[in-house]
Amino acid sequence: MKEKIAVIIPALNEEESIGLALDAIPKGLAEWIVVVDGGSKDKTSEIARKKGAAVLEGRTLGYGDACLKGLKFIDPLNPQIIVFMDGDYSDFPQEMALLVGPLLKGEADFTVGSRLRGRRESGAMPFHALWGNKLVCFLINLLHGFKYTDLGPFRAIRYDRLKELKMMDRTYGWTVEMQVKAVIKKLKILEIPVSYRKRAGVSKISGTFSGSMRAGIKIILTILKLFFDKPGI
Repeated sequence: MKEKIAVIIPALNEEESIGLALDAIPKGLAEWIVVVDGGSKDKTSEIARKKGAAVLEGRTLGYGDACLKGLKFIDPLNPQIIVFMDGDYSDFPQEMALLVGPLLKGEADFTVGSRLRGRRESGAMPFHALWGNKLVCFLINLLHGFKYTDLGPFRAIRYDRLKELKMMDRTYGWTVEMQVKAVIKKLKILEIPVSYRKRAGVSKISGTFSGSMRAGIKIILTILKLFFDKPGI
């Protein structure tokens, strides 16, 4: 029986890119595509609907909150695999099969798209984002004993294993929470090299120094919390 795949895309003011991102998802790969609009003031939701995505609207607390709302919506439909990607067209959605393939073959429970191992357009990751990312991966290896190279948002995970992680973070810590809990829970993890381009528009996080600092502090605190206070997962 064919396994059902759902794609969840958090988005905020991405009218320049959301249509491109949705068009690039391989036809027939996903059963459901859900765009969670966190309170856009532009035509993000309108464009996503025209492209055939289910759209959830309403202000969110942040990236993690949008992902949790998408999961709550998709849960009654009983998907087997969840793919997360950004709506800014920095990822290459046409590479989605690279992430999903190992899950379908039973080779992994969780795949993370590594921008550092793949082909990265010059300037796609600002200097502070690149080195901050490396620092965080070093800390995960030091404290939790797993060598990630990236915290890339383009990722896929078996839904039953994701539920075991009991995800909680509603802001910047979502991606690292998932990766650290996957290590703690001993999921089969694979990093997959993926391509990465300059995003359309300005990033809400890495596009500003203050945004990068807030995200960096939250991510490091999340790693430390999961080390000193092991969650009951």
